[in-house]
Amino acid sequence: MPLDKIKEMLSAHLKELENKRVLKGNETVIAGIKPAQGDKGPRYFIKGYGEKEFLRMNANNYLGMSLRKEVIEAEEKAAKEFGAGPGAVRFISGTYTSHIALEKKLAEFHNREAAMIFSSAYSAVVGILAPMITQDTIVISDELNHNCIINGIKLSRPRDKKIYKHNDMDSLASVLESSVGNCKRVIIVTDGIFSMRGDHAPLKEIADLAEKYNSSFEEGVLTFVDDSHGVGAIGEMGRGTTEYTHEDRIDVLVATLGKALGVNGGYVVSSAEVIGFLRETAPFYIYSNPITPPEASAALASLEILDSDKGRAMLKHLRAMTARFESGLIDMGYEIIKGEHPVVPLMVRDTEKTTELVGYLKDNGILATGLNFPVVPKGDQEIRFQICADHTESDIDYALGVLRKYKETC
Repeated sequence: MPLDKIKEMLSAHLKELENKRVLKGNETVIAGIKPAQGDKGPRYFIKGYGEKEFLRMNANNYLGMSLRKEVIEAEEKAAKEFGAGPGAVRFISGTYTSHIALEKKLAEFHNREAAMIFSSAYSAVVGILAPMITQDTIVISDELNHNCIINGIKLSRPRDKKIYKHNDMDSLASVLESSVGNCKRVIIVTDGIFSMRGDHAPLKEIADLAEKYNSSFEEGVLTFVDDSHGVGAIGEMGRGTTEYTHEDRIDVLVATLGKALGVNGGYVVSSAEVIGFLRETAPFYIYSNPITPPEASAALASLEILDSDKGRAMLKHLRAMTARFESGLIDMGYEIIKGEHPVVPLMVRDTEKTTELVGYLKDNGILATGLNFPVVPKGDQEIRFQICADHTESDIDYALGVLRKYKETC
């Protein structure tokens, strides 16, 4: 058969990944959810583990929106009204009233002129970078940017790609200076929140540098931020890293509907001109179905909750649970990267020990993510814990108790 030769090569590649201990292997399958009861938040059932209950500390669902009654009801109502799927891409009768309402609310939420939604934040980043990068563009990227940014730049074929040291503004300034005279346009690209570490980009300093060098390039210096882990997880009002850093000069802001908002899809907000240009040129928007009308309605419900007193109370609780967990880890002598964001990295700095601790946590009913090389640099191996607003004090204390017992046995 035609696949015989390549199957042998693919199997060898998978074996190599296994030998390097970077093979992801079989995926964990969630088979059911037990709603929050008493002093405990939701518990999850995993296929193959019977009735064993798991505390989930590896979810991007920072506000617990995916399980909220109002969000589920909004999705169900729209499904009954419009059906399960859009049936077409946006420009071929695939645009529904819920898409328009969501885009309007997203623009208002971020105080921008316009917004457009994509099937995912990954497709948004890749689909936006492609039309915005020309052959006369130099892209300057933080060394720890997400895979979607790396691939978006690669597929866009800019004149040059330059990397600056993580959050190092002297390094960024040096790269900008070396680019003068070599291109018409510069795009500075960064994550808002770096998902492996929970730290944030210094957006004010980045915007200052973009402003300083803007006149040195015929088509200026644009700033592009992917704040998928920031929106709904940080900032007093949940508006993400721009709010947290008090910076409103970012030109193009991308985020997701699939993390703190608990649904699915991605989006971009910017000026009306930029959004108008992208609707005509972004291939992942033009040639892909949008999120479904029910998903758009659910995301709108989540956004309305976030943009209310109820949302601010959820954010306050999220910050309190994050601080409780961090303080507990520090008191036990664990090394973490401290911050207000609900990603809490426990630095293990060893692949075998990381794998061992993930297994110990799972044996004790806790789901957490082990990150090893090449996902993170060698020496930065970690357990990434993610706190959610539906975690309770009891949940946090249980996790800390398990980690205390582990430390005592080491």
